[in-house]
Amino acid sequence: MSSNATGGTTARPFTVRLLDTDTWPAFARLAEANNGVWGGCWCMGFHVKVGKERTSRQNRAEKEQRVREGRTRSALVFEGDDCLGWCQFGSPTELPEIKSKRTYEKDLVVLPDWRITCFFTGKGLRKQGVAHAALGGALAEITRKGGGTVEGYPEETDDRSVPGSFLHTGPMAVFEDYGFTRTRPISPHRWVVSLTIAPARG
Repeated sequence: MSSNATGGTTARPFTVRLLDTDTWPAFARLAEANNGVWGGCWCMGFHVKVGKERTSRQNRAEKEQRVREGRTRSALVFEGDDCLGWCQFGSPTELPEIKSKRTYEKDLVVLPDWRITCFFTGKGLRKQGVAHAALGGALAEITRKGGGTVEGYPEETDDRSVPGSFLHTGPMAVFEDYGFTRTRPISPHRWVVSLTIAPARG
């Protein structure tokens, strides 16, 4: 999948491509330039429980293995040959480790078909529409894959000053721009948001 996106309110054109063996080098370059993403997670934290016992090198190796096996999905935002950021998505089986999981499961009725679990934008590249473009790319691929119910777990800032690390599940405004609605809170400032997507025609 390759598509063009305008990146929200900016006029800057982005290309969105899926994470695969061809785009892995660009993904890895961005991760390495940003301390392995959130201190060495390498975007593994929603696949498995990560903690102090897991090293950044281990997370990197397991992420690359999942890419080679087709067991991880992300919509990567490119400008030219450079990856600027991404949005991770997948099924609940692929991404079982969500934030506020105990509270989430307490009132769970049915699992969604898809989850949007996390976003990452490289240092110095934030507030330029990367997250908006990445979510659009993820939703386009979900549509191509047959659609279904999609959940996200964004942080509501409520005009608070929130560090970037708290927004790794995505800004609420970006989800609402794409038509997601708030379903229920699962922490003082984190919500389950949902959207139903019809399959692509033809």
